[in-house]
Amino acid sequence: MRILIVTNVFRSHLLAQTALGWALRTAGHEVLLAGPPDLAQDMASTGLPGVTIGGELRIDEKMAAAGPHYAQLPPADPRGQRTGRSVQTDFGWGDPHAEFADFIGGTRAAMFPDDAVEDLVDLALRWRPDLVITDPTCFPAMVAARVAGAACARQLFAVDRIGQVREACRNQPGPADPLREWLEPVLARHGFGFDESIAVGQWTISPLPAWIPHYPGVHYVPMRRIPFNGPSLVPDWVLDPPARRRVCLTLGLAHRQAAVDGTAPVAELLDAVAELDAEVIATFDAEQLGSAKVPDNVRAVDFVPLNALLPSCSALVHEGGSGAFAGALEHGVPQVIVPQDFTVEKWLGPLSIAQGVEAHGAGVYAANAGKLTAEILRQSLKLVLEDPSYAANAARLRTEVRAMPTPNDLVPVLEKLTEAHRPSS
Repeated sequence: MRILIVTNVFRSHLLAQTALGWALRTAGHEVLLAGPPDLAQDMASTGLPGVTIGGELRIDEKMAAAGPHYAQLPPADPRGQRTGRSVQTDFGWGDPHAEFADFIGGTRAAMFPDDAVEDLVDLALRWRPDLVITDPTCFPAMVAARVAGAACARQLFAVDRIGQVREACRNQPGPADPLREWLEPVLARHGFGFDESIAVGQWTISPLPAWIPHYPGVHYVPMRRIPFNGPSLVPDWVLDPPARRRVCLTLGLAHRQAAVDGTAPVAELLDAVAELDAEVIATFDAEQLGSAKVPDNVRAVDFVPLNALLPSCSALVHEGGSGAFAGALEHGVPQVIVPQDFTVEKWLGPLSIAQGVEAHGAGVYAANAGKLTAEILRQSLKLVLEDPSYAANAARLRTEVRAMPTPNDLVPVLEKLTEAHRPSS
């Protein structure tokens, strides 16, 4: 088969797709990546062939420009603003149609202007894939698949907020569908019509454990996420057993690269661990550290691959990002989660992750980033480090996750689904 993998502008999304791309390639299938020019070097570094579509997106500039727009919106989670602990079902504006319209408008302007859509459709017509696997944000990939006679599947990066909001929209009368208004004319030019698969694919590859919400109307196919941090060198000290308990602090790479505000304050994070009887690895760069004082028990490093570091860790403090979450599950590490406050975080589902981990006794949802204090984080860390039930439950979740089908296991499943769903078959 020929498989076209479409990614969006964020490197972390590409890295989440890489393991499946290589599983398909090593099974003998042709694989081609497609993404914006901003990601050209990162696509090349995966070792898979890639092509660029559209012009440079300069996502950091666009997100900075969008800041005033989001600042004028009503609170995304009124209860969380009061309590410091948001709930995923509160993350919205009470009107799923308005929420979805805002998301589609932002996606179209920031990631898929008209030239990128046309390039992607043209690529599919020229290369003629049998299957298109796309990031959930890359809606035009579903159009390209339809036009080229290919099957189309989404590969979730994190929580399926598209599935959630589409279900909410179906249950509440509202205005015209903004996704249909955007892409139906493109489909019509090629003689095709719009249907729900343009929103959610013909099936959805899900790397999420069963206890993370999944939604009606979507055909989910489970796949274990194999953490991949990109080409990197492992520092020698990572390989040495730590002399005392090791804790990792990270705010992730995606938001650092996209210049997103709303993360937990670094000074509070460092203050919280200053007296902790542990070796603390803080993956902060110079800009994030600023003038903050680094305690004696903290090793500040710009980057270290989490899949190499986490096996030696007794706890992980993170913002609810899917990469850190997947790594912690894979290695059975208890988690302390501080979800970011940036408005569109609802689309990545850090609250579902935080609430799910806490409900399963494998970690603590400390507080939203804007409400975090050093004392809250200190007590949360002490809890997961001193109560052995957290490590035991994290180990149980690791066993569950490792029982999921691997990307290699999924290859024959995808072959059968492609045969069944290709329009030309």
